[in-house]
Amino acid sequence: MLLHHYRFEPDTSLLDLDVFRDELAGSRSPIVPFKAALQDLQAGLDEKFRAGADIRDLIRGRAWYLDQLLAMAWAQHEWPDDGVALVAVGGYGRGELHPHSDIDLLLLLEHDDDTPYREPLTAFITFLWDIGLEIGHSVRSLNDCEREADADVTVITNLLESRLIAGPERLRDAMRERLSPERLWPADRFFEAKWQEQIARHYRYNNSEYHLEPNLKSSPGGLRDIQMIGWVAKRHFGTEQYTDIVANGFMNDAELRILSQGQAFLWQVRYALHMLTGRAEDRLQFDHQRTIAELFGFRDTPERLAVEQFMKRYYRHVTALAQLNDMLLQHFDEVILRGQETLETAKLNERFETKGGYIQVRSRTLFRDKPSAMLELFLLMAQHPEIEGVRADTIRLIRDHRHQIDDHYRADPLHQRFFMTLLRSSGNVPRQLRRMNRYGILGKYLPEFGRAVGLMQHDLFHIYTVDAHTLRLLKFLHGFRKPEAKEEFPVAAAIMPQLPKLDLLWIAGLFHDVGKGRGGDHSLIGAEDVAHFCKRHRVSTHDTNLVSWLVEQHLLMSMTAQKRDITDPDVIRDFALVVRSETRLDYLYVLTVADINATNPTLWNGWRASLLRQLHSETKRALRRGLKNPPDRDDWVRETRMEARSLLQTIGIDAEQIDPLWDSLGEDYFLQYAPSEIAWQTQGIMGHTDIHLPLVLISAPTKGMSEGGTKVFIHTRSVDDLFAATAAAMEQLGLSIHDARIATSHNNWTLNTFIVLDNQGQAICEPERIEEMRRHLVEELDDPDDYPDIVSRHTPRQLKHFKVPTEVLIEQDPANDRTMLELSAPDRPGLLARVGRIFMEQGIALSAAKIATLGERVEDVFFITTKAGKPLTDPDRQQQLRERLTDELSV
Repeated sequence: MLLHHYRFEPDTSLLDLDVFRDELAGSRSPIVPFKAALQDLQAGLDEKFRAGADIRDLIRGRAWYLDQLLAMAWAQHEWPDDGVALVAVGGYGRGELHPHSDIDLLLLLEHDDDTPYREPLTAFITFLWDIGLEIGHSVRSLNDCEREADADVTVITNLLESRLIAGPERLRDAMRERLSPERLWPADRFFEAKWQEQIARHYRYNNSEYHLEPNLKSSPGGLRDIQMIGWVAKRHFGTEQYTDIVANGFMNDAELRILSQGQAFLWQVRYALHMLTGRAEDRLQFDHQRTIAELFGFRDTPERLAVEQFMKRYYRHVTALAQLNDMLLQHFDEVILRGQETLETAKLNERFETKGGYIQVRSRTLFRDKPSAMLELFLLMAQHPEIEGVRADTIRLIRDHRHQIDDHYRADPLHQRFFMTLLRSSGNVPRQLRRMNRYGILGKYLPEFGRAVGLMQHDLFHIYTVDAHTLRLLKFLHGFRKPEAKEEFPVAAAIMPQLPKLDLLWIAGLFHDVGKGRGGDHSLIGAEDVAHFCKRHRVSTHDTNLVSWLVEQHLLMSMTAQKRDITDPDVIRDFALVVRSETRLDYLYVLTVADINATNPTLWNGWRASLLRQLHSETKRALRRGLKNPPDRDDWVRETRMEARSLLQTIGIDAEQIDPLWDSLGEDYFLQYAPSEIAWQTQGIMGHTDIHLPLVLISAPTKGMSEGGTKVFIHTRSVDDLFAATAAAMEQLGLSIHDARIATSHNNWTLNTFIVLDNQGQAICEPERIEEMRRHLVEELDDPDDYPDIVSRHTPRQLKHFKVPTEVLIEQDPANDRTMLELSAPDRPGLLARVGRIFMEQGIALSAAKIATLGERVEDVFFITTKAGKPLTDPDRQQQLRERLTDELSV
């Protein structure tokens, strides 16, 4: 379908058809001139594309020239009569052809008997393949078309967009008559089927326009959404152009402009993808995002990469298109599906009413006369959860009047009161905030949020734009209030009803990431922004301090759980000193859990959940005990030993056997493990008789535990490369290490504990798999001379397109008489094994490790000493270790 203010005129300079006819007449084989003409045509189009020609001329120009060449190819073949026609269908039928799009052809027969046409049809199709055309074709009679279209909505959709290329026009007219709404697929049935088709398609893309590698065609807001509007309008109105939808009052000029500009941009990107890849590619992969950004003239700036600028433009376009698609399909629904229904109207107040369960204005001038009603509408929906949505005419009025939201509007106490009342309502506040964002109101009312709309960080960790991530975070927070959350998020579900003010949580969630992309620490920028917001909206000083603190410290809990040793009482006390109160702790916990889940679905797993749960419970205990009364380490060790001893005695382990083992372990061992773990490990060691084989114990979370990972305990002689070999063996099993505690007894035996998950982030619980793990680890670790070399697999495709520098930070941990090494590096198979080998080379002993994989990079923390058990304080040795890790691990 054609867009407004555009008339296609063929560019005859691309291919001189008269010269081509002369070459064809003088050629011994028609294949050669046809192939040459197609190559010259595409080269000319590509040259014009690089020179900045109107994309519509290129897409429609290719289709027009193909029409001419196909008609000439048709004429090269003998046809028995005029009972067959060549018809363009699908995208080609619309007159749109990208460089490597399929050329969809229908060979239309008047009668069912195709016998007279088999030979020439076969010869014609073979000829098209020989000249290098990528065609999709079908051979159907008029009866076939009618029967197959009636049975399948995708078939009729394809046939609706048809143009005659060669043969008698009467055949195409006869097909169109048979496919008319009066005979099959009336407008209401067609619309319902296509809408369900779109719902299913959007579901495959998580109903989000925001993906790291979006599909230009099928993702929400993509080309299919534009085509959907055209298909429905064509079936309902019989229109051939989008301008006809405007003429019928279903779309206005401003919306047509959004459609035009969005389609042109997506066409440009798609053309570039086809040109760069040499194939029909619709996935905007990392491989090509940087190249296309450069091709389109984007350049890196100190604040933003060129690729991020390009992707922001992409997301802005597809978001606008998705919004328009929503509104127009809602409009079509009201007219096509519900047009004959008598819908019940119920008055909400003097300004709003519901019709058929959807809210609408009672006066078309409402938003002009009373702009505050734009906020009141969302408040009413929060207060009336039975309202299903907004009527299409009212959505359009919102879009037409949202420009009134300016500084003066935002400073009006009435508007501020409406917004705060919405945040404080008991309904589904995040849903209304999502709707406000969908209709372009949220970013207008909160300019800080508006600057983050469409802002993508170019990495594999943040898979959503800042605004999409923020709204997902709020959705998770609301989800913690639902009964079903008790199973997956038990702690968060228990905390939510106890929080004194949920509106403070919504505010903190809205502002936690708004500082991104503005230079500097986004947490500090966001804390300043939210303080200004609270001041404008007359939030109390106490509540302002809490919200500002939450935004400033929103990463604290996850970083502490992932990077610090939370079995260390001093770590808990330091964290508690920052948190200061149980209320802050509870707010921070639910915000952290929602933030992790909303950042990337792969980040949340049972082990991360157990870390946060442990940090929350230990900190709460410390706060209740009082920060001036930290636990005594000796008391902690004594109590742990007593409880573990009691557990062992209940199963018949003699105390005289226990003490010699425990005396060799040192007090840190009893600070790191719970009494139940110590009893489990001690029992295993006592029962292990073959000292020539390593002891491997594996414990999976019990059925009643929803959190945690699979524990692997290894007890063997302390030898060089043990950690490296263990990491390699676990990788061979398809396991990822998330936590490691490395202990060595005074008589040189290791007590190494690992928390592992499978490649789906799940604990391993099946007895057969656990036994396979145990047997493999014993076999690999039984003889140090046989430790395998670490084999690096192929680096995943996506990782190649992220230049992640390797960074090594070395700090001292004087409280524990050791050194902390933070490693940020590109993720790749075998990384931990490589790190282990470097430690052994450099004479480094590992006491514990915290492993965190964040998209394309790892952020691991290792607690290390020298072989003599002393902190690594020598600057030269530190620099040498830094250089080895950087050289080995940089991509």
